[in-house]
Amino acid sequence: MAILSLQNLTKRYGALIVTDGLSLDVEKGELLGILGPNGAGKTTLFNLIAGTVKPDQGRVFFNDEDISGQGVSERCRKGISRSFQVPHPFGRMTVFENVLVGATFGRQNSSSQPEAHAADVLELTGLKSKANTLAGSLTLLERKRLEMAKALATDPKLLLLDEIAGGLTERECQSLLAAIRDVHKSGVTIVWIEHVVHALLSVAQRLMVVNFGKKIADGNPATVMASAEVKSVYMGEDALV
Repeated sequence: MAILSLQNLTKRYGALIVTDGLSLDVEKGELLGILGPNGAGKTTLFNLIAGTVKPDQGRVFFNDEDISGQGVSERCRKGISRSFQVPHPFGRMTVFENVLVGATFGRQNSSSQPEAHAADVLELTGLKSKANTLAGSLTLLERKRLEMAKALATDPKLLLLDEIAGGLTERECQSLLAAIRDVHKSGVTIVWIEHVVHALLSVAQRLMVVNFGKKIADGNPATVMASAEVKSVYMGEDALV
């Protein structure tokens, strides 16, 4: 059953078409990876799903409900949460306090033991030992984990990860991947945009590639990466070779 369904989404900024009639179904429990060159419309797609921007055409359905006209806070409380490419924690608050904000104000049932929920999220994301550390003093990997933890604190059914592996060393990336696998095993559906291709391919069950706002490939990751069009557009290889 599709937890998320996008139907013919189009978003324009003046004459520039950023998302061009894109349709997509994401199944409950799936881990979908999204690839595409810079400017392909990937982050705009996340903005359309999360409610940061509204489509010029098309509809967004979540658990069979049309949420196209709903804002970010409504969608968050229904179970859609996201991370951002550049982490922006509340630097003068502790890691626990950062996560507690989402657990208190971002959940549908926010009155249900937010402190306990925040503690569980820290455990899941490997930040328990940093609970009382000021967020502004964290390493890049720890800030990436906190970015994911803040999103998970809202108790999402669908988690959108936007280039969360960028800037990490290989060892740090493997550590983050372990956390993402644990989150997915907990029952959260994940859609992940990433430029670190090997990281994405190590966990994605399905891969979609976009270019100029259009879907050019969608399916089994190995099959998609072997596509001549994907090699030409994304990998910069001559499709005729």
